[in-house]
Parts: sequence; C-alpha cells; structure tokens
Amino acid sequence: SDKINCFDFSPNGETVISSSDDDSIVLYDCQEGKPKRTLYSKKYGVDLIRYTHAANTVVYSSNKIDDTIRYLSLHDNKYIRYFPGHTKRVVALSMSPVDDTFISGSLDKTIRLWDLRSPNCQGLMHLQGKPVCSFDPEGLIFAAGVNSEMVKLYDLRSFDKGPFATFKMQYDRTCEWTGLKFSNDGKLILISTNGGFIRLIDAFKGAVLHTFGGYNNSKAVTLEASFTPDSQFIMIGKIILGKNFSALKLAVLFRAKAVSVGKQNVFK
Repeated sequence: SDKINCFDFSPNGETVISSSDDDSIVLYDCQEGKPKRTLYSKKYGVDLIRYTHAANTVVYSSNKIDDTIRYLSLHDNKYIRYFPGHTKRVVALSMSPVDDTFISGSLDKTIRLWDLRSPNCQGLMHLQGKPVCSFDPEGLIFAAGVNSEMVKLYDLRSFDKGPFATFKMQYDRTCEWTGLKFSNDGKLILISTNGGFIRLIDAFKGAVLHTFGGYNNSKAVTLEASFTPDSQFIMIGKIILGKNFSALKLAVLFRAKAVSVGKQNVFK
C-alpha cells in the first residue's frame, strides 16, 4: 500500500520479490504476474532486498530500529542470521553470482564483505563518501562507486590491498549516484543517478561511452536502469510498480553499443 523500495528476481526466474515502506515483503509469480504471498517486517522495516542462490531465502536491509542486515527464510518466515555492523542506512546490497558472499555499502562510508554462513564481517573498507557497489558477473571483482565521482575496482581475493583500478568521473553537484551494475559480459558498467542522466562506462578503461540524459527529474527520483541479458540493450526509466504489477511510467530501451561515444539520448 506504500512506496516500493526494491525488487529482485529469484535465481530460477520464476518469482520476483519486493520490499515496501509499509513493511511488507511481497512474493510475486512471474508467470501470472500476481502476488502469491506477503510477509511483514513490522519491527525492523525493509528497504533493499536480494535473493540468495536459493529461491526460498533472502537478505534485506532494515529502515527501523537499527541498520543490521537480516537473512530470512521465506518458507517459514524465520530469521536464519543477523549481520550487524553498519551504523547508518544501507544504500547498496549485492549478492555474489557464484557463492554465498555478499557486499553492502552504507551511509557510514563503509563497504562490508559478508558470508551467509557467518554473522561476522569478512572484510571492511573505509571510504571517503557515500558508496554504491556491485559484483562483476564472475564474482571475482567488485566495483565501488564513491562520493558520486569515482569508481574503484577491487579484486575480491586481495581487496585489503586497495583498488587495482580507479576511474575518476566528472562530478555533478545536481545529483547523486544511486546504483552501479556490470553488464553480463563484464565489459560495461552502468551508473544510475537521482538526476537527469545515467552514464555507461568501459569496465576496463573507465572511459565514458554514453551519457543518457535530458530527463526532467526535478524531484530527484532514482532512475532505475538495467542491462538486458545479452548486454546489447539498456532499459532506463522511472518505473513505479503497483501491487498488480502495473507500470505507471514507461521505460525506454536503448541499444548499448550503437551510439557514438559521448552522444546524449533524450528520454521520451
């Protein structure tokens, strides 16, 4: 009944799960496009949510009480484990594509590395600003976007030695970075914002390949953006999903590699 904060597809693609400001966690059937089950996190609230590699468990960040991340069994609606450590709101949550590792970024200016099998933080990085973060498709590298102006690449096996590559972007005071995603072929990184543009960069060199801009976003709503599975197209838009999966705003599909470098595309 309230704003949807996040949604994520199950590993088998059969279901999608959403989190909302009304403290609900809703499980949808992708074939029928209908809700099949609703759980509640009234005490802790629910913000970002991600499936693990099992279709019946998720991890999610809280927006009440504290900033602990919780590992929930959907089967019996019971917590499996808690992951305490962050002292401010969690703004990024990414599950490894290959194992039980996940990373989280917080307004406390840290990125933490976790393992689903242990409540203890497996790694901690102190940064200079608000982070966004994501694993690459092979789960060997993760990228951290810092302070809306810099992308740092870390090797998961030696992240304590610092980033092996750093790409500095032109800083834009009008917006903040809200997300960072790799394409499935690992060659591109998509940076989403709460402003009027989204950037596509080369994952190896950090060069800005495209800037998709011109969107009137005076209310600073997060622009959601995702690659298609073949990495050839990007879906961009401000999409508001209702309880019946109806979209109130139409997204725009762009070909990821057909636009000349630096050319801007206006949202319709």
